[in-house]
Amino acid sequence: MINRLLITLCMPLLLFSCKKNTEAVTRNLPAETIANIAYGIDPLQQMDIYLPEGRSTTTTGILVLIHGGSWTGGDKSEFVLAMPMVKEYFPEYAIFNINYRLVSGSNNLSPTQQNDVKAAIEFIAEKKAAFAVSDKLVLVGASAGGHLALLQGYKNLSPLKAKAVVDFFGPTDLIALYNLGGLFPSMLTTVTGESPETNPSIYNQSSPVNFVNAGSPPTILLHGGKDATIPPAQSEILVTRLQENKVNYQLVLYPNQGHGWIGPDLEDSFSKIAAFLKLHVK
Repeated sequence: MINRLLITLCMPLLLFSCKKNTEAVTRNLPAETIANIAYGIDPLQQMDIYLPEGRSTTTTGILVLIHGGSWTGGDKSEFVLAMPMVKEYFPEYAIFNINYRLVSGSNNLSPTQQNDVKAAIEFIAEKKAAFAVSDKLVLVGASAGGHLALLQGYKNLSPLKAKAVVDFFGPTDLIALYNLGGLFPSMLTTVTGESPETNPSIYNQSSPVNFVNAGSPPTILLHGGKDATIPPAQSEILVTRLQENKVNYQLVLYPNQGHGWIGPDLEDSFSKIAAFLKLHVK
């Protein structure tokens, strides 16, 4: 009876001690970079992970970077040069820079890329305690990667619901893009294997505008006014849908930029994104 009483009295102290030690270890974790971690069996299903110093499971967010390349090319290495700036502007985030399977002939047609982004998020969610990060997920993508970030953020609420989406000049309405003519029908037919006439479902299911609702995450869109690869109208279409559903958003247009930019405008982009996330990610 006495032994049982002692255990009962000591248990809160033991739990408090364990909790305190765990928090101390979390606060003192060093920065760590882990390259080419697999989240699937295909060689392209990999990610590079940048874990900040002093991270914790309560304060450190998850910043997922998704590269572009028309769904047929590109690589996570495209973000390497910008990584010092990403770390500078977002020190409170762990960065997960992902690859995904690319369309090649009749292989890996859409929605393979969407499924891979979802699988990557599921991998991160499963390992977030080991990485010592919270559930504050932010998705960042450029071009095709922006399209994939929007789809993941709007379509998938589990295992982690995105707190915000950052879209650099990504397609938002594939049927509208297809109907512009020029090179767009060929590009989109290559990715989907179909046209809107033969398979409207794949176009509708792959268009972020169709999945916006009042619960969609806050979204910041950045676009060049002279972008001929993905016209600024694609961002404007999404803005209209966000407005209709009263979703917090910001549209940043750079009138003299095309499909991507560097220098002062890129620094301005990061500054505006950081302010947006500070306001909306809690």
